[in-house]
Amino acid sequence: MTVADLAELEWDNSFTRELAADENTLNRVRQVHGAAYSRVMPTPTEAPTLIAVATELLEMFGLDHEIVENEQFVRALTGNAAVAGTDPHAMCYGGHQFGNWAGQLGDGRAITLGEVLTASDGRQTLQLKGAGPTPYSRTADGLAVLRSSIREFLCSEAMHHLGVPTTRALSVALTGDKVMRDMFYDGRPALEQGAVVCRVAPSFIRFGNFEIYAARGDTDNLRRLADYTITTHFAELLEARGVDPTDGLLPEGIYVDWFAEVARRTADMVVHWQRVGFVHGVMNTDNMSIHGLTIDYGPYGWLEDYDPGWTPNTTDASMKRYRFGAQPHIASWNLERLANAIYPLVEEVEPLESALNSYVSRFNERWPQMMAEKLGIAGFNPELDQSLIEGLLELLPRAETDMTLFFRGLAEIDTASSLIGDDELLAPLASAYYLPDQLNGDHRGAMIAWLRLYRDRVAADGQPDSTRRRAMNSVNPKYVLRNYLAQLAIDDAEQGDFALTNELLDVLRRPYDEQPGHERFAAKRPDWARARPGCSMLSCSS
Repeated sequence: MTVADLAELEWDNSFTRELAADENTLNRVRQVHGAAYSRVMPTPTEAPTLIAVATELLEMFGLDHEIVENEQFVRALTGNAAVAGTDPHAMCYGGHQFGNWAGQLGDGRAITLGEVLTASDGRQTLQLKGAGPTPYSRTADGLAVLRSSIREFLCSEAMHHLGVPTTRALSVALTGDKVMRDMFYDGRPALEQGAVVCRVAPSFIRFGNFEIYAARGDTDNLRRLADYTITTHFAELLEARGVDPTDGLLPEGIYVDWFAEVARRTADMVVHWQRVGFVHGVMNTDNMSIHGLTIDYGPYGWLEDYDPGWTPNTTDASMKRYRFGAQPHIASWNLERLANAIYPLVEEVEPLESALNSYVSRFNERWPQMMAEKLGIAGFNPELDQSLIEGLLELLPRAETDMTLFFRGLAEIDTASSLIGDDELLAPLASAYYLPDQLNGDHRGAMIAWLRLYRDRVAADGQPDSTRRRAMNSVNPKYVLRNYLAQLAIDDAEQGDFALTNELLDVLRRPYDEQPGHERFAAKRPDWARARPGCSMLSCSS
């Protein structure tokens, strides 16, 4: 049975019910102490217009598909109409940004409507990004622009369908307002179209929510937040210990158990990022979810040509702290900051260090398994496969090689024929090279040598090429949200044409399928997009 009104959902706002509220109700920028959140209403907009909706999320919430035609629904998801049962608020948190403690940050342009209990997916939180100023907006206006909102909407859903742990996006809508932004912080601000994304996740609690309490020495609220997080979102840890959370204080050791689980989930998330070539771009601790979900899609990018040193973030262009190849290390560094934050609840270093090692061991276990799956190897054998994987990763950056197309092409390699020439061996990979002339001389010889080793290795598994191909194509996507595709959708949307946004959304729902007729969305980056803003580098401005 479906419902046709957001007010009919089962709202259960545990975050605001269980945690400390800001006693000051004035919506003005300030330092907020002793509180997990501030209640604040979204800012009404001029003329809200729906651009796109993720119908799968309508179904998750039990909402009738026809609700998108309801003006009240559009108004609610752009902050123009209050919904009975919600409790709008902005969270207080801090964070380390680019390696430095930044103090209080908080939801500067995101306002959470509330939490819904769903029949099949448990507790889900709805949050409006770009809904107006909050006490945490600092010097900003709390708004978001169309370009960043379309990117967040499309990428949230693309990542979900790729099988990457992620927050999701129910809708993206124009506000009808103009927003001033300096896109590249170069002194050339311009008015852009405003937009709002409705984001969805079990919660939007970040590492920074714990860091702010620890930095302020507020152990009581730190414990209160940790207890809430564990009992509400990690109840399986209590069940494993046979603990009833209503009995009072949580058992000794539960905070370490919880931290170890966050570490394992974070490792799984980063392995998936590396699998599909996703670069987050701004892995500050306030952008790290305690659920191990990809959160806060800002200046992200897709690794089109395989360059482990690439970052999409203009702010990070010189330091490259958040480059593709550094993401596993940065996740570990961020987890260390979380461990430091919850230390007052444990008061022992060794258990936290041991739990932190859960990240290292999980990543070191999952990453080679993931690479073996990308290569179609039936079971990872360190003695046979470690050098094979390392050899490939050393070769790929030597020529400008499209990561997505390379692995899809590799699935087409023929291992059944006893004799196969060099040209025939390379043919399935031809479309992956941006500059074919780079595949010559020593590099050509090295790649052919690697491919012959690869053929021998997968042939030793004894599985037919058709079986290997299906397995590889189930983990190596054909379609990802290439930066230039997102920019083309934005270009059209800025002219009032949302067809490409919705077409991309549909294609990205089945990223591993061939989808005849949509091959243009799998094409490598065109030359015109090599250095165009939005297609190569992005800033945090949105």
